[in-house]
Amino acid sequence: MDKFVPSAERAVHDISDGASLAVGGFGLCGIPMVLIEAVLANGARDLVTVSNNCGVDDWGLGVLLNAKRIRRTTGSYVGENKEFERQFLSRELEVELVPQGTLAERLRAGGAGIPAFYTPAGVGTQVADGGLPWRYGDGGVVATASPPKEVREFDGRLFALETAIRTDFALVHARYGDRHGNLVYEKSAANFNPLCAGAAKVTIAEVEVLLEPGEIDPMTVHTPGIFVQRVVLAGDVEKRIERRTVAK
Repeated sequence: MDKFVPSAERAVHDISDGASLAVGGFGLCGIPMVLIEAVLANGARDLVTVSNNCGVDDWGLGVLLNAKRIRRTTGSYVGENKEFERQFLSRELEVELVPQGTLAERLRAGGAGIPAFYTPAGVGTQVADGGLPWRYGDGGVVATASPPKEVREFDGRLFALETAIRTDFALVHARYGDRHGNLVYEKSAANFNPLCAGAAKVTIAEVEVLLEPGEIDPMTVHTPGIFVQRVVLAGDVEKRIERRTVAK
């Protein structure tokens, strides 16, 4: 039952070339930066990532992107990373853009054992009709495009079929965690973390405060330990602000 691992490097040791990773965080809030840096150090390449976004050029998943370790990524926002744009337009990166709520539900469905679901999001657009560029080829030609989705009518309204997301690993960040893997997230840093934690075969959690079993009130647990296989103490981590706005 003791899932504590003494170092991030040891926790990610079996993330190998071609592995798929669900990575928590929203912008730079609640990102598992200690684990991301450990993955960078372990040298795994051709990674397939699923995350709301790919961080910024020098932080978050952006550090893996800069090192050209990511082959394909699924997310809902890409606007803060110039290297992301360059790799996508230069045919180096495959990108699947998904409506944000749909991405959240695809991850949740993966954790709940639901293979697919219908949603009205994207109906009447290329999200459902297909044709969104996933990878560019020579001369700006679309080499790989999104396929069309099944669309059905329910109660007079059209819905598109979306499939669940399951990954090999999940990397998540929590404020508190115990040795059994029970996690508590801090306010808005919860974001995609609990969804990613449920969607992977192996979930690795970095925690700022490590507690002993029984020290977390069961009523406050966000992710039960049954979803978590490894826990790493991250301690006081650097928390950057993605976009600073200062009032006059």
